[in-house]
Amino acid sequence: MLDFRERIKRGVLIADGGMGTMLYSLGVPKGHCYDELNLSNPDIVKTVHRSYIEAGAELVETNTFGANRFILERYYDLGNKVRDINYGGAKIARAVAGKSRFVAGAVGPLTRPYESTLTPLKEERLEIFKDQILPLIDGGVDIIIFETMADIEELKDAISALREINKKFPFIAQLSFMDDGKTLLGVDVVLAARELTGVEIIGANCGSGPRGLYRTVKRMSHATDAILSVQPNAGYPGFVNGKFIYPATPEYFAEYARRFVNIGVTILGGCCGTTPEHIRCVKEAVSIMRPGPRKLVTIKMPKKVKRKEVAISTSLKSKLKKKFVYTMEIDPPRGVQLDKELTMARLFKELGGDAINIADNPMAKLRMSPIPLAYYVRNEIGLDCILHFTCRDKNILALQSELLGAYVLGIENILALAGDPPSVGDYPFAVAVFEITAKELVGMIHSLNKGYDRLGNPLLGHTNLFVGIASPIKDVEPQRIWEKINVGAGFIQTQPVFDIDLLRKFISFNFGIPVIAGLLPLHSIRQAEYFANEVPGIYIPEEIIKRMRKGESGIDIARELLSEIEKLCQGVCIMPGRRYELIRELMK
Repeated sequence: MLDFRERIKRGVLIADGGMGTMLYSLGVPKGHCYDELNLSNPDIVKTVHRSYIEAGAELVETNTFGANRFILERYYDLGNKVRDINYGGAKIARAVAGKSRFVAGAVGPLTRPYESTLTPLKEERLEIFKDQILPLIDGGVDIIIFETMADIEELKDAISALREINKKFPFIAQLSFMDDGKTLLGVDVVLAARELTGVEIIGANCGSGPRGLYRTVKRMSHATDAILSVQPNAGYPGFVNGKFIYPATPEYFAEYARRFVNIGVTILGGCCGTTPEHIRCVKEAVSIMRPGPRKLVTIKMPKKVKRKEVAISTSLKSKLKKKFVYTMEIDPPRGVQLDKELTMARLFKELGGDAINIADNPMAKLRMSPIPLAYYVRNEIGLDCILHFTCRDKNILALQSELLGAYVLGIENILALAGDPPSVGDYPFAVAVFEITAKELVGMIHSLNKGYDRLGNPLLGHTNLFVGIASPIKDVEPQRIWEKINVGAGFIQTQPVFDIDLLRKFISFNFGIPVIAGLLPLHSIRQAEYFANEVPGIYIPEEIIKRMRKGESGIDIARELLSEIEKLCQGVCIMPGRRYELIRELMK
């Protein structure tokens, strides 16, 4: 067998290209667990390996990028097949590569930035990595390649796991950098190189195309004397005719291959979107080249700019400090006519109301976007608005875009919610997004208020959004509320209150931010029984049900509850549904 360390001393080594995108091009649908194909369809994996070797690749990676327990457990029963998938992947690659080519055991990150709220602890990470690495070595790989890492600490844990198994086994440590030379978690390439001092081979893959990684790896080449490895994407993908298409041509890729070698890169391959043709052109372009000379220089890290804490100041926030605040919840119309909603907002203002809560497709039923209604209430009626904002319908990109747009339109108060799932609404087949939790939405708004997006990229200016959170008053989990307060929540709005003792208990937690209690005036015993038995999050004591069965008016009960709420809370949110006439009776 060839010795990997001896081989890389002789000059440039060509690695293979993308595995996942090649499998996708061969008909494996996006979303399928590609690592599982090592068991169910090894021939298709062999086809990819063989195509790269025929193109000139001297190093092929196993089809095991996500084959760790933490990722595989998301796919039904695959969590208990970690060894089989990794051992199988190594054997498949070894069978195709034979003794004249090298096989790298591919190990990807456990936690992919912002993809999951779960994060394994250090000890668990070590065990998960060891569970994946051991069968790869047993299956006959020559080297382990840690790739597409965004967290330097997780990469170091992966390296530690390998060293616990075999201290001398060779490995490549690659992080994924964006065009700005930082990972998605903000790790700068020079810092990464310094943190990996003593590691034999380091580099970059994925993240961006040849130009972006060229600039990144050039900085890396001046900060470390380690052997360099690079595997760029074939540019940024587009979605054309139902398929992802990567734009970088093999010829363009080959031109950058020469540039990479000139700055000292030894191991050269491709990542997402690259094909055997890309690798063939790279092989032809650098076949007689040797890695260029390297010169270590002192590179000053840019000073870390301390993010200023921005004092949020809105009219609603000021009112909550000075007086008891009255708000009313309005649902946007099921259409395009706003006359009724604006009339009620105007009446509410005349009655002494301070702000309008505007729901976001409550119960997942189709209504107009709440933003236009909030804009008209704010600008035509002159009332503050509390815009309900859910994680249900938009991805991280759209959520931030909508928040920026809402702020520019003068909307300054946000109630951060998860949102009712589509399955309960009139479009049960609609796809729910839920990329982030309500807590993460609060944190995202806090970042926008500081002038940064979720990834830490600076924005032109900053928002001034006063963000609240929703909470039941029964079966309260105080820790979850504290977590949201710690990432930026400024007020709490409760579910409808029908039990003052429960509200007192809730207030006793002393969360330190204003509480706006929900108040839902009941108009009939049928409605009371429906809410009590069929609507989640609403608790109506049997005593209230009995009082209404005896003929007591729901509006009288609401007045009684309001009297107590005024003693305990900083505000109330009246929720009349579509029966706005109840507002006039309640606020006489």
